[in-house]
Amino acid sequence: MTSIYDDPAAFADDALDGFVAANRRYVDRLDGGVIRATEVPPGQVAVVVGGGSGHYPAFAGLVGTGLATAAACGNIFASPSAGQIYRVAKAADAGGGVLFCYGNYAGDVMHFSQTELRLRGEGMDARTVRVTDDVASAPIEQQHKRRGVAGDLTVFKVAGAAAEAGKDIDEVERLARKANDRTRSLGIAFGGCTLPGDSSPLFSVPAGKVSLGLGIHGEPGISDLELPTASDLAALLVRRLLTERPTDAGTAVVPIVNGLGTVKYDELFLLYGKIEKNLVDEGLRVVEPECGELVTSLDMPGLSLTLFWPDDELAEYWSAPADSPAYRKVPGTRKARRHNARRPRAATAADPGTEEAIRVGRLAVDVLEKISAVVAGSEAAWGKLDSVAGDGDHGIGMRRGADAALAAARAATGTGVRDILISAGEAWSERAGGTSGALWGTGLIQAGNALGNRDAYSAADAAAAVRAFASAVTELGGAAVGDKTMVDALAPFADVLSEELDGDAQLGQALLKAAAAARRGADATAELIPRLGRARPLAEKSLGHPDPGAMSFAVIAQAVAEIGSRIDNLSESER
Repeated sequence: MTSIYDDPAAFADDALDGFVAANRRYVDRLDGGVIRATEVPPGQVAVVVGGGSGHYPAFAGLVGTGLATAAACGNIFASPSAGQIYRVAKAADAGGGVLFCYGNYAGDVMHFSQTELRLRGEGMDARTVRVTDDVASAPIEQQHKRRGVAGDLTVFKVAGAAAEAGKDIDEVERLARKANDRTRSLGIAFGGCTLPGDSSPLFSVPAGKVSLGLGIHGEPGISDLELPTASDLAALLVRRLLTERPTDAGTAVVPIVNGLGTVKYDELFLLYGKIEKNLVDEGLRVVEPECGELVTSLDMPGLSLTLFWPDDELAEYWSAPADSPAYRKVPGTRKARRHNARRPRAATAADPGTEEAIRVGRLAVDVLEKISAVVAGSEAAWGKLDSVAGDGDHGIGMRRGADAALAAARAATGTGVRDILISAGEAWSERAGGTSGALWGTGLIQAGNALGNRDAYSAADAAAAVRAFASAVTELGGAAVGDKTMVDALAPFADVLSEELDGDAQLGQALLKAAAAARRGADATAELIPRLGRARPLAEKSLGHPDPGAMSFAVIAQAVAEIGSRIDNLSESER
């Protein structure tokens, strides 16, 4: 349980500030993460890593010479926003291009992908290598769907060493992919971790059991086993990973025993000794192993084993010098790097909008106030629902996003509805992070673009804005009806709203019927198997429980419909 904090919502930022204060030799603070404090030669490839906070030493602790150039750091277990990643990448760029490396989680994929496209549009050579080492999250033939666990370290280390050696971005990317292809991990947990401010863990493991195949965001394992002895656990982990030994692997192997939070060093060393014996008994040669806390999950009582199979080329970069706050090999020093680490963001000039656009903009602020209130009242329930097969952060993520969107909308009051919704969407994405942050942020931005700044608005414009919101969400998330996502509530909402308005229904009446359709769609997700997102590897556990994203959308849709219904009952002059 996390006991030291002022405000749970500010925990990640406060911890990162303290980390930088304790490691000024290595890192400087950025708006969105941290960057190397040591000199980077011009033309060197910038290796930018990142993900949610709560995993120290990943990701900020691996920024340094021979490792990452910078790290974008999101909220607890939530991806950094596209804006944070962009600012970190721009600061890190030394002219050789940027290689993004991160674990293969939906929110990270969305936000890093957004940033990569933006940087390419600006003429920067930006690439991505996603870490997919977790054998429990998908079969080998679907390795691209696997998530990242402690295998992050091998990919980051090889990429960082190659960049430090002066390799160009083609080579750094190739070597990082090669390292990822030769890395396999499997984790186990004896219990769940606890988010800051919470009094109970995200999941529990029955007494005398161990959960196999957990995720580092607090996701429970895919199966529970009888608690093994240390020897039996070592044999289990080694045996499972050896079944996926790469076909071109030699006899050299790097074992990495990683503590996830509260399994401490004596236990890890004990287990490592038994793991090494199993590997040697299999005729393998252990080279440069690691044993300690490398990728954690707050206070989770658990651990993971990673096997990395280097050939001669990869072994050179795995052995190369590195010097970071949390990971060192033959530490070196360099001249201090000078840069403006806290350069303020340029303000975007707002379009004042037409008189009618300003009036509708005030209505948009009212709607966002209602949404913020509804989200605040549902935060705990949505977090609990999300913890069934996810990481339990949906409630807090939605709360952060909705509150930030409302604050931005209020600040933009007096401009047109387009600029208000774009400001709200950018703020939602920036503060919420994660999958919901990307989806709601992008949806609001596109709804604002659809409404524009007009001299007059009709109910048809409302339907067009909803369709733009829905299209943005489906295109960015890649989900369809039946995938057990927010789209299962959003799609029927958009369809029914358009049908009702095409039939000359009043806006409030149409919204109420659309909201009812959204709720039916959300309720129906309880019987679906998830095909996307963090709940996918835990499909059976999610049966009987509706999707958190679909439920939150349905609740918000009902709140918006109630506002629309009140508008229908106003007189023409009141409207």
